[in-house]
Amino acid sequence: MAQPTVRALPIGADRVRTDESVEVASPYDGRTIGRVPVGDAELVDRAVDAARGAMADPLPAWRRADILDAAAVALREQQDDFARTIADEAAKPITTARTEAARAVLTFQFAAVEARTLAGEMIPMDAAPPGEGKLGFTYRVPIGVVGAITPFNFPLNLVAHKIAPAIAAGCATVLKPASQTPFSAIALAELLLEECGLPPGWVNVVTGGGSAVGGAIVEHPGIAMISFTGSPDVGWDIRARAARKKVGLELGNNAPVVIEPSGDWKAAAGKIKVAGYSHAGQSCISTQRVLVHHSVADRFVAELVAEVESLTVGDPMDEGTDVSALISADDTERVKGWVDDAVAEGAEVATGGDVRGRLLAPTVLTATTNEMKVCNTEVFGPVVAVQTYDDLDEGLRLANDTRYGLQASIFTAELAGALRAARTLDFGGVLVNEVPTFRTDQMPYGGIRDSGNTKEGPHHAVREMTEERLVVIQP
Repeated sequence: MAQPTVRALPIGADRVRTDESVEVASPYDGRTIGRVPVGDAELVDRAVDAARGAMADPLPAWRRADILDAAAVALREQQDDFARTIADEAAKPITTARTEAARAVLTFQFAAVEARTLAGEMIPMDAAPPGEGKLGFTYRVPIGVVGAITPFNFPLNLVAHKIAPAIAAGCATVLKPASQTPFSAIALAELLLEECGLPPGWVNVVTGGGSAVGGAIVEHPGIAMISFTGSPDVGWDIRARAARKKVGLELGNNAPVVIEPSGDWKAAAGKIKVAGYSHAGQSCISTQRVLVHHSVADRFVAELVAEVESLTVGDPMDEGTDVSALISADDTERVKGWVDDAVAEGAEVATGGDVRGRLLAPTVLTATTNEMKVCNTEVFGPVVAVQTYDDLDEGLRLANDTRYGLQASIFTAELAGALRAARTLDFGGVLVNEVPTFRTDQMPYGGIRDSGNTKEGPHHAVREMTEERLVVIQP
C-alpha cells in the first residue's frame, strides 16, 4: 500500500517537508489519517527568521482587521470541512466538532474587533506640577514573535485563540500544534495565507515532538512570548525555562460544581450529561467533581445516571454519537486504572466504568473523596465523581480543596448563596446555575494556582501580546 502524502508546513513563503515524517492515526479505529514532517530546532530557527522578517514590514490595523474578518467568513463557509478534520484526528463527535468550528469563527470575529479598537490612553500630565504643559499618552506595540504551543483537545479553536489575537496585536506566530492533531492547525494556517490575504511569515507551523520543537520554541532568543495550553507540569516547566520571556499559561483543572438543595438539580444533571462527557471529558473545564447536598443526592444521582446512560458511544463520524474514543489507548488504560483505584478505595460505580473495544464507557462514581485520584487530579476522561456534603460551608470547602483553580460553579436559587460562592470559590471563574464547563470565546478565561497565570479571549490575549509604550511631549 502506498504511503500517504506528507503534509507540507507553511514556513515563510515556502511549503516545507523534511527527510523524516510521522504517521498520524485515528484515535477511534487506528487507521492512518496522514503524515506530517518531523521538525527540529533548525526548522524552528527558520520559522522564527520568517516571522521576524514578516514583522519588519508591519501590517496596519485595518489590514489586520480585514484579514481576520476574511478568515471568519472563510471558516464559516468551510465549517463542515474543518469539523470533519477535527473529528478524524481527535475522535471528537462530528456534532461537537461542528460546534468547535463555529466557535473558531467567533474567535476571529472578536479578534477583528480588537484589531480595529486597540488603543492606549491619555495621561493627565498636569495632575502633578512637573507635568504642567506636557502631553502624555500611551499606545500599544507588538511584543514580538509569539511562540504558540497547543493541545489536542480543541485542535482548531485553541489554535485560533493564539493566532487570531496575535494577528490583531501585530505579532507573527510560530505554532507547534499537538502531534496527535496537526491537520486542523495546518489547514487554518493555509486558509489564512492562501485565502485571506495574510502575507507569508505571519503564521508558521512546525510539527514535531515536544522536546525537540517545543523546547526549541521555548529557548529561542528570537521569540518574545510563549503562549502555552496544556498540562500543569509542562506549563510550569516552560515558565521556569523561559524566565526572560513573557509566558502565558492556560493549564488543567478538576472542575467542581456545587448543588444546593434549592438548586435545580434536574437541570444540573442534564447539563452535566454534556459537560462531563463531551469529547470524552477531554476539556480543561470538563465537569469532573459534583458536590451535592445530601438531601437531594439520591434523586440527583438517579437523574444523572439516567442522563449518562442515554449517551450514544461510538464512531465520531456518526451524527448520533455523543462520546467517542480518548486520544490514545494509553489514556484509555490510564483513566480506567484511576476508576479501578477509586473503587478499591471505596467508591462505587453507578454506571459505566468498562472499556468497550477502544472506548471507555461514560462513568459516574459515587461515594468518592478528595483523596482519590479521580477527584484530586485532572482525569481528562469521561468520568464524573459525586460527593455529598451537609452544609454550604462544607460544599465550598470541598470545592476549594484542590491545587487547580480554573472554573467552578454552583446551582442555587438563593442569591445570598450565589454571592457567597462567588466570594469564596477560589477560581478564575465562578458560574451560577451553569456548569463550570461553560465558555464563550470573548469572555476572560483563565485560572490561578496550577491552572495557569493568564486570561484568554481575544480582548485579553491581545493585551498580553502587546507592550504599553509611554510618550511624553513637551510642546
